[in-house]
Amino acid sequence: MKNIDNIDNLRKITHEMREWRQHLHQYPETAFEENNTSLFLSNKLKSFGLDNIHQGLAKTGVVAVMKVGTSKKSIGLRADIDALDIMEENTFSYKSKINGKMHACGHDGHTAMLLGAAKYLKETKNFDGTVYFIFQPAEEIKGGGKKMIEDGLFNLFPADSVYAMHNIPNMPAGHIAVKPGPMMASMDNFEIKLFGTGGHAAMPKPESDIISAAAKLINRINAIIKDEFNESDPVILSFTNIHAGNSWNIFPEQLAVRGTLRCFNTEYRNKIINKYLPDITNTIANDLGLKINITLNPENPGYPVTFNTERETLTAQEVAIKTVGKENVNINPDPWTASEDFGLMLQQKPGCYLWIGNGPPINGGVLHNCRYNFNDDILPIGAAFWVNLVEHVLKKG
Repeated sequence: MKNIDNIDNLRKITHEMREWRQHLHQYPETAFEENNTSLFLSNKLKSFGLDNIHQGLAKTGVVAVMKVGTSKKSIGLRADIDALDIMEENTFSYKSKINGKMHACGHDGHTAMLLGAAKYLKETKNFDGTVYFIFQPAEEIKGGGKKMIEDGLFNLFPADSVYAMHNIPNMPAGHIAVKPGPMMASMDNFEIKLFGTGGHAAMPKPESDIISAAAKLINRINAIIKDEFNESDPVILSFTNIHAGNSWNIFPEQLAVRGTLRCFNTEYRNKIINKYLPDITNTIANDLGLKINITLNPENPGYPVTFNTERETLTAQEVAIKTVGKENVNINPDPWTASEDFGLMLQQKPGCYLWIGNGPPINGGVLHNCRYNFNDDILPIGAAFWVNLVEHVLKKG
């Protein structure tokens, strides 16, 4: 990795960022329970000299405001702070101390990089305008981004644009990937309940055999997805579990099928949720004399496509090249079928979501794996990108 603008300067505080990151890794907290994380962040930001710090958005969110000069321009930088309900199997000294919880997606690293950028920008003040440092809870589940917006995030902190960054294992360490348009898929988790009459398994009737009805339903929906949608603009609908009955010779009276839908096209997403799923399920229910109910996951009502706006993405590409060199920037990565609630913020503001390489995973430790670990070597690179972005967007003069 070349030593380009600001990386060497940020390397001088790598030891601090590493300490922050590893502290957060030891004390992971999940959705809307990030109370100690929130306190840690607020105390660190205060120690840097920031005095405009707001706690409590989306219960445990933190937003710090840094204003330099007289310009009315502003930018929002977002890091996710929550962990996952995973039992860590790493053996290093800073492994999770919280039973059954783990930073298995690198949010500890994202947070440390943004803290490092805040510390450096406070010291150098080489910009003219306002930076909003947004530390968001509950990205993994429960829609913390949505809750921050509902609590007035962009009314209280009216950023002109907003940016976020996520690490990617198996991408070369410190490389950056970003393009306009969809970067991450939409996500909708659904449940379809079938209600039958039940009865003896030796005497099946259409209205009692809801297991066969569920099989027809799954096959019909899978066939529609395969036939109706373009492979170049993929739709992924996966059935992930079925719950029904507990006997060898009794038809259950109720069955629940659950699954998840991922799309890069909002029109496709709406058509599947509002037309295909209800039409197919209602047809099968009517044909067999069953009752049916479709619901979306109430704990997480879904994320839109994470869609990067062109102007902000071109800016991010320019800054990425300035930070790590043209040969280390992918300006046309394939979008990822995983999802991100930062897409909700991008519905409110122009902005950009980018990836930074975490390097080869150790012992199979990819994202959401019990052996995952964030690569501390990329801390100064990610922090330098944030600093360069602020100095570019809020350029003096």
